[in-house]
Amino acid sequence: MCDLLPKYDVIVVGAGHAGCEAACASANLGCKTLLITMDLNKIAQMSCNPAMGGIAKGQIVREIDALGGYAGIVTDRSSIQFRMLNRSKGPAMWSPRSQCDRMVFINEWRKILETTDNLDLWQDSVNSLIIKDDIVSGVKTQLGIEFNASKVILTNGTFLSGLMHVGNVSWEGGRVSEPSSYGISEQLSKYGFTVGRMKTGTPVRIDIRSVDLSKLTEQEGETDFYTFSYLPNIIEHKLKQKSMYIAHTNPKVHEILKTGFNDSPLFNGTIKSIGPRYCPSIETKLDTFASKDSHHLFLEPEGQDTNECYLNGFSSSLPWDVQLRALKEIEGFEEVKIYRPGYAIEYDYFDPQDLFHTLETKFVKGLYFAGQINGTTGYEEAGAQGLIAGVNAANSINNKPDFILGRDQAYIGVLIDDLITKGVDEPYRMFTSRAEYRILLRQDDADVRLTPIGYELGLVNEERYKLLNDKIAQRDSLIDFCKNYSLKPSYINDRLVELGTTPLKQGMKLRELVLRPQIHLRDLVQSIPALSKALNSIDEDRRLEILEASEILIKYSGYIDRERILAEKLSRLDKLNIDGKFDYLSVHNLSIEARQKLDKIKPKTIGQASRISGVSPADINVLLILLGK
Repeated sequence: MCDLLPKYDVIVVGAGHAGCEAACASANLGCKTLLITMDLNKIAQMSCNPAMGGIAKGQIVREIDALGGYAGIVTDRSSIQFRMLNRSKGPAMWSPRSQCDRMVFINEWRKILETTDNLDLWQDSVNSLIIKDDIVSGVKTQLGIEFNASKVILTNGTFLSGLMHVGNVSWEGGRVSEPSSYGISEQLSKYGFTVGRMKTGTPVRIDIRSVDLSKLTEQEGETDFYTFSYLPNIIEHKLKQKSMYIAHTNPKVHEILKTGFNDSPLFNGTIKSIGPRYCPSIETKLDTFASKDSHHLFLEPEGQDTNECYLNGFSSSLPWDVQLRALKEIEGFEEVKIYRPGYAIEYDYFDPQDLFHTLETKFVKGLYFAGQINGTTGYEEAGAQGLIAGVNAANSINNKPDFILGRDQAYIGVLIDDLITKGVDEPYRMFTSRAEYRILLRQDDADVRLTPIGYELGLVNEERYKLLNDKIAQRDSLIDFCKNYSLKPSYINDRLVELGTTPLKQGMKLRELVLRPQIHLRDLVQSIPALSKALNSIDEDRRLEILEASEILIKYSGYIDRERILAEKLSRLDKLNIDGKFDYLSVHNLSIEARQKLDKIKPKTIGQASRISGVSPADINVLLILLGK
């Protein structure tokens, strides 16, 4: 190693959403950390949709924030529209989503990275790892420089052997105008890693001045108290808020798109890799849903001061002229101008079953994977993995225990357990339906669930921890008030009629009234002076948050308690350690598939073994009998 260069504890390769969270987590836990990226001007680039959150993804961003990560803070500071999705459903389904200014998002992340102690930045491309005796000790870059560290975290995104497609035209690259990365896939395959190929894509970019917005349906943002971060006053300057617009395809659009199918790399055999099921290209939609005459499209702003827009729902790798001709048949898009067409991109990923739950690899000690390299899709999933990998790399350096979140603790726990235990056969995206305990994993209480853990780790400071404890005390005090305060029909019935619910015939406790689905505590504050007085002790900017948190626990306490009991029962299986206790290939009472899967994944607990695809309840019973349980 050159004497000019410091020796690092942790090197993070790639400054996307995973790499940024990984580098900050490692550095904040006291490890000398180096973050290497091809372009320091595109840190945390939002390569596709400039938005954070959405169904289940919003919960993940709030979990990252609750643990002391930065995705929520950066999102709030760059937000140009906020919406809470699924409001018509129960709070377990509510999911925050924010449209962001792409350039502000990058700048805010760079400010954080450049002001984080113990963290250095380097612009270069890593083309190989330094490995000796199956232990990583650093990286080699395109400039021929060797950086040494005892832990390396790979967060390469779509850059490993990236290949982009528009119609019959293909070229190498990890993103538009950015080169691919070569060498690492070839090197690691020699160590036993399973390398696969996946595909993703992005839509055409539109000049909003060329669209007749009067023919589209405007969708404004919301102005409630919601933000992603639980920290108050983290938005220094609120950005100009922007609307989105809804458009629709039609049979003429579909007819034009189909003329390009023979030249589509998706259909002519050029692309052989697997694309995301839940974010399909427009040509895949036409093929899969052939009977549909129309599909929704969302024209979404890329920033507060740019004319560039993202056409959500129109991801495509069709020839550029086919894309443009089809766009001109959409109502409102007759004179449309584009900045660039949509494209598809293929890239290498590694089988996540080759990882431990810490995201350290099984074949090379000290090497961690996070983000799309593990077969996931989405900024949020990537950021979550980066945080976990960064914490575990630092904990290993500092001789601290592994950091693993359970499926009943966080969506992040569900995400990583799914990857490690089940593997992927298509790009993995988080949904609320993937979590058995989603009533416990709501977006409103991620801080209650995880901030104490972040505090114990060392990522959460005293100020944030005190804010949480104050919130819990204020919430519980308000719940006690509702349990004990008696309402009289004479001064509440007029308000109940206004709210569309049955007037009282006799007095009742406020808690009983709140159980009604039509009733929300915030709607009663002006009608119940004692409730208004009880809120005076709460900071004004947190009152709505405390009211909602209290109401959710009142309305859904029965469901929450029942799910917690179920989670505790099932978690007992996760306490039955089987790590290293069986030579699975020699246990002939197991099915052949179970033997093979168990031998490959090497689950640490009975609970993890029970979630492996191909391992039946009968196989689990065999293991329990052998354990003497």
